[in-house]
Amino acid sequence: MEDETPERRSTGCGLFGTIFRGKNTWPRRSTSTGSIPHTNPNNLPRHTSTPDFKQEQGDSFEDAQNRHQGGHASHIDRIIARPGKRHVKSPPAYKQHQQTPPIYNQYSPKAVRGQPAQGYAQGKRVPYGSTGISGELESMFEDYRGSKGAGKMVRASSGNVMLHGNLGNLRQPGATQANSYDYQSRNAKEGQQSTTSNNGKYSNTTGVMGNVVKSQNNQPEKPPSLCRALSTRMDPEQLKILGNEDYKNGNFEEALALYDAAISIDPNKASYRSNKSAALTALGRLLDAVLECREAIRIEPFYQRAHNRLAILNLRLGDPEKTKYHFKHAGAEAEPEILHKAKNVQIHLNKCTEAKRQRNWNTLVKECELAISAGADSAPLIFALKAEALLRLNKHEDADVTMRHGPNFEVHDCTKYFGPIGNAALLVIRAQVNMVIGRFDDAVTTAQLAARLDANNKEVNMVVRRTKAVASARSKGNELFKEGRYSEACIAYGEGLNHDPHNSILLCNRAACRTKLGQYEQALKDCNAALNVRPNFSKARLRRADCCTQMKIWETCIQDCEALLKENPNDEEVSKMLNEAKTQMKRRRETRVIQNTRSTGDWNDDKARDVVMVSDSKSFRDFTESHEISVVLFSNKQDDKSITLFLEQLSSRYPSVKFLKVEVEDCPELEESEGVDSLPSFKLYKNGSRTKEISGNDHDLLESTIKSYTS
Repeated sequence: MEDETPERRSTGCGLFGTIFRGKNTWPRRSTSTGSIPHTNPNNLPRHTSTPDFKQEQGDSFEDAQNRHQGGHASHIDRIIARPGKRHVKSPPAYKQHQQTPPIYNQYSPKAVRGQPAQGYAQGKRVPYGSTGISGELESMFEDYRGSKGAGKMVRASSGNVMLHGNLGNLRQPGATQANSYDYQSRNAKEGQQSTTSNNGKYSNTTGVMGNVVKSQNNQPEKPPSLCRALSTRMDPEQLKILGNEDYKNGNFEEALALYDAAISIDPNKASYRSNKSAALTALGRLLDAVLECREAIRIEPFYQRAHNRLAILNLRLGDPEKTKYHFKHAGAEAEPEILHKAKNVQIHLNKCTEAKRQRNWNTLVKECELAISAGADSAPLIFALKAEALLRLNKHEDADVTMRHGPNFEVHDCTKYFGPIGNAALLVIRAQVNMVIGRFDDAVTTAQLAARLDANNKEVNMVVRRTKAVASARSKGNELFKEGRYSEACIAYGEGLNHDPHNSILLCNRAACRTKLGQYEQALKDCNAALNVRPNFSKARLRRADCCTQMKIWETCIQDCEALLKENPNDEEVSKMLNEAKTQMKRRRETRVIQNTRSTGDWNDDKARDVVMVSDSKSFRDFTESHEISVVLFSNKQDDKSITLFLEQLSSRYPSVKFLKVEVEDCPELEESEGVDSLPSFKLYKNGSRTKEISGNDHDLLESTIKSYTS
């Protein structure tokens, strides 16, 4: 065998020695330092070059090396050029337009790992003396590729050589030629070898002479899985392992990407599909996960893990029959509790069917909730069934909350899983919920989509007509209201209410028209009807507060304003309305007290203002709930008036406490509801809640208790 050059031995590449171990007909070349001039510019350091030795035919590489070490006592020095601080950079090799026959025409792909590829520009070669070892190796590389009939060579942005082909720089499976070398792996390794010197220059300290690759120390490292995937992108099993690691760490998006990469390489591996379904399930994409499990079972019909996963998915989607089927085929992978949950879900679904047939909507709501809690927590049809029952009970707000809290899958995915008829039933209920909440355009669009899926369904077509009529009435009424034609707008909204009598939006809008027309009582009725189906409808509550202000119904106005301020504390208009209502309420109560005391003739007007006579339950609740501390005297009309005079004295000493008097003859329901056992008696309240009862004759205990409450 001909001698091997030291440069090739320095690469440490075992592949070269394995492939080209036989006799070589290419001429042997002595050490590469022979053509390097022995000059030392700028006092550059000298490094000992690799010695030359011969490997005779039949000897191993190690034998030849041992002979050389014994026969050579000295080594030849060669200069490794390193730039100084003020060194002027010479023109790169690809700008030198010299054409000299190459010195080497012997090449192995692994040799590039030890030496860089330089010295080519527009297909021209440059002499060895101008480019050094890197240009020499590139000449070898070009000659070798030409002899093998390789395609055109292009240079990547990183300076590393890549072969141009149909697959770019991806290695084709099964390739054994030199052009199947994995350059992506090589680039990653060479990039890791680049370091930074002390003076800010970038140099290679590992002996690899190539284009400089700068590496910023302050740049964040890429996730381990992505970095490792670069060097193993063509190994689907390794990609699956990396995906499993990301899945265990909770990185479901990264795991899904890795499983997808593995599937793109080997689409007929059932385990990749099954693992992808697990990642999709963790991301909430249950219908996509079902499709992947089905594909895994198609590839491998007896894949038990996929059957078990599909059983769990079908249970969560509300299909206990399919759950039982896949549970039977899951074998050792089957989870025993899945079958028990499927049976419970089936029982509740049967009760739901019966309740709907009997139009027992309260029972239907209850059974749907039990089915969801039993395991069908992602079943859109069960959530829709519950929402339908709530619509029939005129609980529009609860129906909307139910649909929003339920699963929200894509329409085409639902059609694949539930079929067109099942998905149409789901869309019909969604359209009705959108309509009662006021999303009219969405309601029409959803209903029309349901009609396309189930064109022969009478209920679907009826919902389409209703949504269109209600949306049209609302648009027409809004236009008339903007033009100031309130009577006509009121009629337009009424036409929409003929199709949907409990639509809160139309009721509230008609109330606004009636308020403009001075029809406050009818406007109040519309507001009450809207709030009955949607208790948190702020616009309807604000309109009702305005009607109550016009009608001087201060108690309801105060309640509505306080509820609105809880939602928006900075609403100045509502705050002003609340203050006005409280002022008017106080004046009316004072007037009522004066009138009551004048009829008895026991007190003068000044004293009458300190104790309030209460004769109905509603006023009693208003006083006790609107004050932090209240003292109530329950007595008969014939009781000693000195107790009342004592309350007057306490009211002057404790102005923050509200003192009330209830004569049980005028309000017997309060005697029963407040648990009055003896008369006279005092009862103390904090924010409307009864806290203590004291005998009507124990004045000292009453005053000491009030003092403890106010201190």
